[in-house]
Amino acid sequence: MAENNPSNVFSAFEILLEEIEAEIDFFTGVGSQALQGRDYNKAKELIDHAQAITNFRNQVSGLRKEWTKINAAAEEKEDEETRIQRNNLGKLRKGLRTPESSYVLPILQALDQMGGSGKVSEVLDKVGEIMRPILKNIDYDPLASNPDNPRWRNTAQWARNSMVNEEGFLKKDSPRGIWEISEKGKAFLKEQ
Repeated sequence: MAENNPSNVFSAFEILLEEIEAEIDFFTGVGSQALQGRDYNKAKELIDHAQAITNFRNQVSGLRKEWTKINAAAEEKEDEETRIQRNNLGKLRKGLRTPESSYVLPILQALDQMGGSGKVSEVLDKVGEIMRPILKNIDYDPLASNPDNPRWRNTAQWARNSMVNEEGFLKKDSPRGIWEISEKGKAFLKEQ
């Protein structure tokens, strides 16, 4: 591994977030099975555990965001020679999914094209079309916990979570199953 490469730190956050999401998916699936089997105590215990892991995931996401800000501030102060040396240190590891942050603009664009809101599946279909040129092969792999769901759709849903809870680009109070752009999201989209 190359040293002093901020992209390696970002890659580590992405790998960690993906592993945490797999754990959440696992416990959610097991909790759902317990619920279907009417073992309500076990289901509640598993759902509570999944919620605790989700809260932890949100903390890691916040740390990743903080790292991005720290790195951006440092990069602004770098001279050209240092920047060239840093860029030559290495690339992201092969097989790494498209980062969650790459979904923000496509989600906003999709919602804008749909008149400001849409059903989750329709929004994700449009996001998939917009992102087709940048998605990697690994993004199309199915999730172990849900073979019918490709990794990119799951990552887009996590990006949506951050867009609601951290950036405020999407409305919190949208009806279940509907994504809705906020005024802040519209303003951000216009800036881009």
